[in-house]
Amino acid sequence: MKTSFTETFGIERPLVCPGMSYIAVPELVAAVSNAGGLGILASGPLSPQATREAIHRIRELTDRPFGVGCTLMMPGAADNAKVALEEQVPVINFSLGKGDWIVEGARRYGGKVIATVVTEKHAQSAERIGVDALLVTGHEAAAHGGEVTSLVLVPAIRRVSQLPIIAAGGFADGAGLLAALALGADAVAMGSRLAMTQESPVHDRTKGLIRDKSVNDTIYSRNFDGLYCRVMDTPTARRATRRPLGLATAAWRSMGQARRMQMPVGKVVLGGLLRQPQALRQLAQFGAATESIRLAIEDGNHERGVQLIGQVQGLIDDVPSVGELFERIMAEALATRERLAGL
Repeated sequence: MKTSFTETFGIERPLVCPGMSYIAVPELVAAVSNAGGLGILASGPLSPQATREAIHRIRELTDRPFGVGCTLMMPGAADNAKVALEEQVPVINFSLGKGDWIVEGARRYGGKVIATVVTEKHAQSAERIGVDALLVTGHEAAAHGGEVTSLVLVPAIRRVSQLPIIAAGGFADGAGLLAALALGADAVAMGSRLAMTQESPVHDRTKGLIRDKSVNDTIYSRNFDGLYCRVMDTPTARRATRRPLGLATAAWRSMGQARRMQMPVGKVVLGGLLRQPQALRQLAQFGAATESIRLAIEDGNHERGVQLIGQVQGLIDDVPSVGELFERIMAEALATRERLAGL
């Protein structure tokens, strides 16, 4: 299937694995790219050296295009983006920050840049700095989707931009792919669906929970990591989203996060308390949330862990390989198109 996205990025299928922390590891990224899609590495939990090693590992596993995702408001994200530029990664996907310098760096070696956006204003700003595509994240998505559903957000952004659009939030099968194309998208990102594949590192216990949950079993709250975020509805998640962190707790957790990131504690905590208490709280909530996310994904620990997941979890009931999944999705899209043509 050819779209402006596949043509621009040199891939075979309009299917994307977004950079999900602890899930979009080199093995899953390479499996997606080898199956004809675009896999994007999650650099959020990684140090610059670990990011470099992950990029090298992906290149051992595939010779196809792949990407690196960078959430720019996170500590260390800019350093990881610089590593991606130094390694001349084919695609860099940035979110939650200004990425003009990434666009400039990628242009020097012929790389492509994708900006994650949730509003028309974000999309227009990203287009002005010269990105090559937009990852448009609707309300249904796991983690930080927008306030508007994909059904409305994708055509709204299509009206203000001619860039290739990757629709994210609510997509898991061939019918969803065809619906996204009808709305004006050129590809779909399927984080929750790809988390439920054989190449995904998600713990078997967590995969079992995803399979058992319905589309109603998520929580959307800003109390988990400081931004509005969608997580699986569990007793632990309900406790974690009950109230936001207080400033004292934020300061304490920031100290631990600063140590883990090998950043000066005084600069992060004391400076943050004096100059940017809201930024400090945000950093602390990200830090606390990161460990909860890791526990759910890697250890299958839902007594302490919280799983980021989209509403589309209720449409997922098996764990195929990435290759099998992509073949199925394309066959479903063709069957759906033929069914619609017969109406």
